[in-house]
Amino acid sequence: MTSLQKVQETKIIPVIRNANNTNIIPIAQSLFEGGIKAIEITAETPEVEKLIRNVRDNIEGLLVGAGTVLDGETARAVIMAGAQFIVSPTVNVSTVKIANRYGVPCIMGAMTPTEMVTAYEAGADMVKVFPANSMGPGYLKNILGPLPQIQIMATGGIDKENMFDYFNAGAKVVGIGSQLVKPDQLSTKEDFESLKELARQYVDKAESNKSRIFESEFIK
Repeated sequence: MTSLQKVQETKIIPVIRNANNTNIIPIAQSLFEGGIKAIEITAETPEVEKLIRNVRDNIEGLLVGAGTVLDGETARAVIMAGAQFIVSPTVNVSTVKIANRYGVPCIMGAMTPTEMVTAYEAGADMVKVFPANSMGPGYLKNILGPLPQIQIMATGGIDKENMFDYFNAGAKVVGIGSQLVKPDQLSTKEDFESLKELARQYVDKAESNKSRIFESEFIK
């Protein structure tokens, strides 16, 4: 299975912002043990390359991506550190080119149909609608009417209560930020156990949604 297929299969990608080299492993390990298959560590995090290498070296089987990648230079730096996919909040052609050069899936942030097509034509593998909660799941459904070829990741204001709505509207993947991971509030063994349990709740909900969609399609 390619990295792109793994991203598409994972359904839920926690967005980890402002972690550090002390807590990144217990955070990633808790998420992984809770059933999460991929994480996104944002590029503005100090020593982000070190954090990516640390997770890659210590947790086998967890897909590690870099988020908030704004330019080609940053894309190359995190790819060299081991990032297995790239996520950007904007459309930046140089970022896509670098990701494509190294065979790393690239998810470009976009909001309007024009931005989405621009990202797609530039070579982005998926488009991240961000902030998704500003437009709502109905917006995704409307976009996918004329643009069914676009693979959408929805990020921003999504939690385990409303992610059904985004999946049902056509999102292939959802990015979950502080609704799931708050690094500055995680320090004790109990904190990380709670994070693992919360991750499991998200995964169970996503799996139940997949089953529900399959059953509805089968009935058709």
